Parts: sequence; C-alpha cells; structure tokens
Amino acid sequence: MSNINGTMMQYFHWYIPGDGMLWDKVGSEAKELADAGFTAMWLPPAYKGMGGTYDVGYAVYDMYDLGEFEQKGTIRTKYGTRQQYVDAVKSLQNSGMEVYADTVLNHRIGGDDTEIVKATPFSQADRLNPKGESRDIKCYTHYKFPGRKGKYSKFEWHWWHFDAVDYDEYTQDSSTIYLLEGKVFDDYVALENGNFSYLMGSDCDFQNKEVQDEAINWGKWYLDTTGVNGFRLDAIKHISSWFFPIWLDEMERHAGKKLFSVGEYWYNDVDTLHWFADAVGGRMSLFDVPLHYNFHYASKSGESYDMRRIFDNTFVQQRPTHAVTFVENHDSQPLQALEAPVEPWFKPLAYALILLREEGYPCVFYADYYGAEYEDYGRDGNRYPIYLPSHQWLIDKFLYARKHFAYGYQYNYFDHWDIIGWTRLGNQEHPQAMAVIMSNGAGGTKWMEVGKPNTKFYDLTEHVKEPVTTNEWGWAEFRCNGGSVSVWVEQ
Repeated sequence: MSNINGTMMQYFHWYIPGDGMLWDKVGSEAKELADAGFTAMWLPPAYKGMGGTYDVGYAVYDMYDLGEFEQKGTIRTKYGTRQQYVDAVKSLQNSGMEVYADTVLNHRIGGDDTEIVKATPFSQADRLNPKGESRDIKCYTHYKFPGRKGKYSKFEWHWWHFDAVDYDEYTQDSSTIYLLEGKVFDDYVALENGNFSYLMGSDCDFQNKEVQDEAINWGKWYLDTTGVNGFRLDAIKHISSWFFPIWLDEMERHAGKKLFSVGEYWYNDVDTLHWFADAVGGRMSLFDVPLHYNFHYASKSGESYDMRRIFDNTFVQQRPTHAVTFVENHDSQPLQALEAPVEPWFKPLAYALILLREEGYPCVFYADYYGAEYEDYGRDGNRYPIYLPSHQWLIDKFLYARKHFAYGYQYNYFDHWDIIGWTRLGNQEHPQAMAVIMSNGAGGTKWMEVGKPNTKFYDLTEHVKEPVTTNEWGWAEFRCNGGSVSVWVEQ
C-alpha cells in the first residue's frame, strides 16, 4: 500500500467478457488509473481454470499455467496469455502502482484421471457426523497436467494430497462430501456446518507436508515469474489458519521485501474476523465483510436506516490498520453466490465513507467504476438482465479529494439519524481542509469545524452550487441534498 492514502481497485467482476483482452486493457489504462488516484490493482486469478476461457479463475486447475499451455481446450485464460499478464503487471508497476495476485490455494477442480479410494460420506450441512459407512468411490483426483508436461513443476496431485471431494463417478452423486480414507478435515477453520474446511472440488489437505511444500514452491515461482507486490488470498476460512504465517514468511523471505496480503474471510461477524487476524498473528489484512453488509442493509432500508450506526460492529471501526474496506465485489454482485448488492443510490455515500476517511485501506470495484451489463439465472431458476451504472465520475472526485485533502485530524459528526459528516483538517504536506456531509433522508445542513477561519469552501461533487464561507473560528454550516453526499474543499 502506498504511504500516501493508498487506494486499491478490484480490476474485474464476475461477468467480464471472456475475450482474452483484460490484461491488455489494464496495461493500456495503467497511467490513466494511476493519475486518477489508484495506487494498487487487484487482478483476477491468472492461471488456468477448469472452464478454460469461460473460467473466472476460481475453479483452479493448473496454477503454473498462466495462459501458456494447451489445456482445458485453450491456451489463453479468460483474460489473456501469460505474456500479456506479465506485461500488464510491468505496465502497472511502471505507472507507480502495486499489483496483488488473486491466489486460490484451497482446492483444485478438473482432475485428469480418476482414482479409486475408500471414503466416508458426509452431508454438506454436517461435517461432524457421517451419514453412511466408508466405501469405495471413484474420484477425479489425479492431476497430471499433460499439456504442461512437467515444465516449471513435476508435481502431480493424487488422492492422498486431498482430504475430501464432492463427486463419485460410480454413483454420479455430487450432493455429498466424501472424506477420503485416513484423512480428517483441516483444523483451525471456520466452524460453519461443523467444520468448513471443505468448499468445492478436490480439497487440498494442508496437513500433508507435500501439499505445504508445493504451495510454497508455487508461490516462489509465481513471484519470480510475475514480480507481483502481494496477494489477495481466496477462501481463507476453509484453510488451516496456522499455514498462512508459514507461507507468507516464505514468500517474503524469497522476495527479500515486505509483501502486502489481504484475505477473504466471508463472514458477517466482526469477532470472527478478530479471531482469524489473531490466529495468523496479524500477518494479513482482511476484507471488512460486516461493513459491506451494513452498506447493503442501509441501501435497502432507505431513510429508515440510522446512519449513526453505519460503522457499528465493523472491522474498520475496531481494527482499522488491518481492514480493507469495500462496497461491492464479484461474489456479492447481483446473481452471484454471496449476492448482497448495495443499491445504486447508496453507492456514492458508501464510497465516500471508505475513500474519504482516515481508517481502512479502500478497494473500488470494477463494475462500480466502469458499470456493467449482463444476464444470468437467479436462485429461483429464472433469467434476469442486470444493469449496474457507472459511478466513475463521482469516484474520481472522491479519489481526487482522497489524494489532496484527506489528511490530518478527523472530526466526526455522527450525531443525527439521517445526516452525518466529518472533517479532515489537513497536515503540513497537505494543508487544505475538507468537510464531508451525507444524507440518506431529505438532506440538510450540519455545523462542522474545519479549522480554517474566514475561508471559502466549494462542493467538489457539484451537487450544491453555492459556496460556503467559514466564520472566524473555522466553523461553517455545510449542506447536502437528499439521498446524496457533498464533499466540501477549500477554494
């Protein structure tokens, strides 16, 4: 993260076109994105997934294939080729940004051959009590990567490198979790369903030394190959927490420098996030999932939501130095697995709350910045068109304000049900002050201190046209419209 008000962008959403052009696109836009105020890019998984050009990247097949080998019906990935990816990373870094690689260590999907092994069936909803006796199953647990032919790594995955699968070729049953012979579910994981080690596909057994070593060897190879500055770690609640400090220490030792890392622990409970942060010794940041849900509920509730409570029970409120704040992501967007969208009217308020305050490391979502249109099936089986409007114009305003004004002491005015605000007084390097006010109701004014006597302020968002002048003590009555946000900066 940059020393000066770092801002990350998640440069993809679930329904990005599979035309193989994303790496070229982000590389060509690198300077523009840096100039806008972004200091880091979180790029999607770059390696070959089971679905080939259709795979978003989370159905991991071969982590050494960055779009280089003919596997799963394609050479390139959904986003491009290995060379395009490496070039994009260099372009972003040359523009002054860091690059974080989306890293999926939890599972593999799309095995090349079946293996026969004894396994005990468990219900998806109860991983503590078997629902039947151990029996032979035939499962796709041999990953030999015939297209790569041992280049970069000769490691092949077999059933003993996994602890569980969810498919038996004999019965073609995909509704059961099969715990493989001699295995136990990973420890120090989420306790949902009794034990939430298993998520999908062939679940990697992190209690196996060969699996640990392969994850470490791959990480070193990836750093050498791509030169990324850090990692976004997927599905961390499904992996033994004790492994991450080991892995991250090895990565930093190999890189010879600090690497930023942020983990996705998707659970709407701040105490659980604290538990995980402590379990990994504070070695990584975590996405503030409770804050996202506060945004979701606030956007659905309209003016009935108490804006004084918007940060209650959030990670950024209680552990700001380890919180990555976000409004939306690829899992929460409409029609996705963790669907909990933030309504468009509220997104400017939410982005002001993460971009213009002292606490947290904010992350902007691609679909919120550029907009998105797509269709998919909902949980009811019906197909729905989705339109997500672009908020780029306002987000760019917020990024400008974050870069130039969001410094120094922060005074909070979270004192009214539907109108809240705060001020930033500036510092020696950035002496100009800022006042932010927002309303989820009818709008109005708030008396706030900015520390600048007899100074004219204007609304950077252009929502309110008339300027405001502070009194001799540096206070003024700042205004915002209904269901809106205004950012007042020195003229």
